[in-house]
Amino acid sequence: MKKQFSIATLACLLISGFSNSALAASSLRVATFNVSMDATNYAENDKDVDPNGLVNALQTNHPQIKNIAEIIQRIRPDILLLNEFDYVSKAQGIDYFKTHYLAKSQNKQPSIDYPYSYVGPVNTGLKTPFDLDNDGQATGIKGDAFGFGFFEGHYGMAVLSRYPIDFDKIRTLQTFKYKDMPNAKMPIDPTTGENWYNNEEWQALRLSSKSFWDIPVTVKGKMLHVIASHPTPPVFDGAEDRNGLRNHDEVRLIKDYIASADYLYDDHGVKGGLAEKSRFVIVGDLNAAPEGDKKRPDTTDQLLKNSLINSQFTPTSKGAKTTYSEKYAAAYTAYWQARADYVLPSTYGIEVHDGGVFWPTKSSELYRLIKDRNASSDHRMVWLDISIK
Repeated sequence: MKKQFSIATLACLLISGFSNSALAASSLRVATFNVSMDATNYAENDKDVDPNGLVNALQTNHPQIKNIAEIIQRIRPDILLLNEFDYVSKAQGIDYFKTHYLAKSQNKQPSIDYPYSYVGPVNTGLKTPFDLDNDGQATGIKGDAFGFGFFEGHYGMAVLSRYPIDFDKIRTLQTFKYKDMPNAKMPIDPTTGENWYNNEEWQALRLSSKSFWDIPVTVKGKMLHVIASHPTPPVFDGAEDRNGLRNHDEVRLIKDYIASADYLYDDHGVKGGLAEKSRFVIVGDLNAAPEGDKKRPDTTDQLLKNSLINSQFTPTSKGAKTTYSEKYAAAYTAYWQARADYVLPSTYGIEVHDGGVFWPTKSSELYRLIKDRNASSDHRMVWLDISIK
């Protein structure tokens, strides 16, 4: 797919003396894609979840994974976050995916190479000794893990880049404690009126359900911080809304990090967040929608109404617009009718040209890539075309 820009943007650039080819050369495509490449996707039921599910699927030339690779080859992001890509060894996981799927033509699409990639540990499935979901059993996994997961590394993340990653300057906040966020939203047990988590649990609980990454990427001599995360879905709980409250505070972590809040510390003990006047782009399945029956505006407003973030351009698709009747349906990024996935650049040092959501219409030949849950994922790729000033 060629990079496209609005008529207004092209007109302004041509008046300024730029050619279309020069514009394309200066553009950077940044994307996020929840690919659902986790072990539960390859299991018949919860009892059959195998921690090696992704590894095994990758080795079988899996048709769903081939479709995901084709989507990536068609959109051709320069920087891409993959959510729900299990944290396994690089050789068996992301490197295998790059070599055996992305580097090979899918359905006559040109292959794509990502020389740089990052994967890291996540809190999903990381055992605790607590009964965090208060169901009377401390299983160590699923609802009793630091983040919901069947095994350590479940629902992981990966960043792919065609530009150099500064690995020495990567910051992660996987171990940041929930209790250390000022005025964190403690859920209350509605039957007792007491805190949902006891003191021992609260002292140990980590905020990120997966992890929080600041990945510095050098693009033509300029630094771009890729702020990647995957907050917990604000569902699968009860009246205490513990997942909804945690989702709010995981999104708040993004807001506070880009504002360099003093209370923050990373996994190496370095204090604070992003330096002032840093170029950044926030990417990820944030599991928070600003509109619709799943809306949580108190959560999304932390980013969409943030002066440090340029949220004026909303990626859309004709596929979602023609499938659903809601006036805001064009912005949906998940088949369960919500805008959940975001690419949000800083107001400082970045210009937005265009973007979109990969959601072909039912009449399109490409509809086969997203026609149902088994075709690729329950989420769609979202991207922005930006330039760095």
